[in-house]
Formats: sequence, structure tokens, C-alpha cells
Amino acid sequence: MKESRSVFLPIRGVDYHCRIWGPAGAPRLFLLHGSQDVSASWQFTVDSFEHDWEVVAPDWRGNGLSGWTGADSYWFPDYVGDLHALLQHFSPEQPARVVGHSMGAHIAALYAGVRPDGVGRFVNVDGFGPPGGRQDPAPRRLAKWLAQLDDDTSQRPYESYDEFALRMQSENPRLTDERARFLVRHWGKEAEDGTVVRRADPALKRINPLPLSQPDVLDCWRQTQASVLWVDGAQSGLWARLASNPQEFQDRASAYADLQVEHVDDSGHNIHHDQPERLAAVIEAFMRGR
Repeated sequence: MKESRSVFLPIRGVDYHCRIWGPAGAPRLFLLHGSQDVSASWQFTVDSFEHDWEVVAPDWRGNGLSGWTGADSYWFPDYVGDLHALLQHFSPEQPARVVGHSMGAHIAALYAGVRPDGVGRFVNVDGFGPPGGRQDPAPRRLAKWLAQLDDDTSQRPYESYDEFALRMQSENPRLTDERARFLVRHWGKEAEDGTVVRRADPALKRINPLPLSQPDVLDCWRQTQASVLWVDGAQSGLWARLASNPQEFQDRASAYADLQVEHVDDSGHNIHHDQPERLAAVIEAFMRGR
């Protein structure tokens, strides 16, 4: 495995952890993880890169080694603000090359639209926007959020890292034993009683009571100047859902002036776990202009 180093930065009131691979001065690449994931999940993809990159991968607030906010909920625009601060710190003078998975892709897609000069190339890994259709009416969604504030959000502990790994593999049968054992050491931490809990703020489980509407999301995407590559896992279910509604896919795809699509076989939603070698090759070809 390629070695990484850790950097901690104060970002908008949160102590942010960034994992960095590769030599300083090499072309810089930003890798953004999904919901309740961690930066270390990109290890297998980074190991598969054939060219030198200085890879910067943050743990989003509330995840991994980054700080928790202590608030009742995590507001999505805060992630967009965090990404802006991170790119201003690491890439203030040139458009960034950004790869995002799932929630990380949604954050990057919004940012690429509202700061079109800040992103040069963007790879969206199985995160082609939130589900379409009408959101719950505001009264119902706010009532649901209030109910969640009263719920117990404490985490279910695992007896050991081995149990945690088995749970991950039960949810993703493509995950090998070696990769599962690696991931749980970064996804989890040992509690005082010897059990293992996830490195994720339980408040992340609560819904966002005031989400952006799909038309608002698409309005942001239409401002994007970056070249965009959408990569989907053939067995993730996302492509099947979009294919069943051609108009929904067309609405999203047509928001971009420069869009390419790549399918990765034998992969579910977590392409960076299932087929990191293929994902690395696709990312490098796109980022190098091929």
C-alpha cells in the first residue's frame, strides 16, 4: 500500500483531517468520500494509480478523524462551504481536479456549478444527484426531523473489528477479506469497554429538513464549465433507475455541456471498494485528457 500522511486544518470552525498521498509538486487530485465513509476508503484506488499524483482526501465534518460539530444535524450547504475552504487552501490559483463518490460527488457537483472557475475536471462516481421526484411536503419533512431529534441516535457497537468486517461484507459481498479488515480499522475505533464503534457522528443519521429541490440542483449544474465524467457501478441500481425514466436522465445529463459516461462492470455503489483498479484507470485517463 502507498503510504499517506495526515494534515489537520481549521476549516470553518471544525478541525479537518486530510489524508495526503504522493509527492509534493505532482499534479494534485482531490478525492471526496461519501456519507459516513472516510478518506482512507480511497486507499485501493490510490494504490492502483500508474502515474504520480499528490492526492488530497478530506474526512468530511462528523466523519473519520475530522471534528464533530456538536449540533443536532449536519446541514448540506456546510459541506459545500467546507469544500470551498479546502480548495482555497490547497489549490487557490488553478482549477482543481476533483473526484467525488456518492455524497462527495453531490457536494462537488454543486460546487462546480456555483464556482465554475474553481473546478477544471470532475469525476462523479455513482452520485448523479439526489433522487428525482417530489420531496416530502415541508410540514411532513420538518415533523420527521423533529421526531428524529427525540430519537436515540447512539451507535450500535460491534463486539470486535472482525464482527464489523463481517457486517461490511454482508452488505457488500464483493468486498474481500483483506479490504474489509483494512477499512474497519479506519471506519471504527475502540470504545472504553473494548467494543468497536464507527467514527461517525450519530447526528449524521438525521435528515436534512430543508433540502435543495431537484430544479435548484440542476440550476447549479448548468453553470458548470468543467469537463465531467460520470462513472456508475453496473450493479449499483442507480443506472437502472435512471434508465427506467429516460426523461430524468436526460434532464440531468443535458445540464452539462461536456459530459462523458463510463460503466464499471461487476461493481455496486462502492466502486472504489469493488473495482478500484478499473476506477483508477478511468480517473487517470480522464484527468490526463484522454
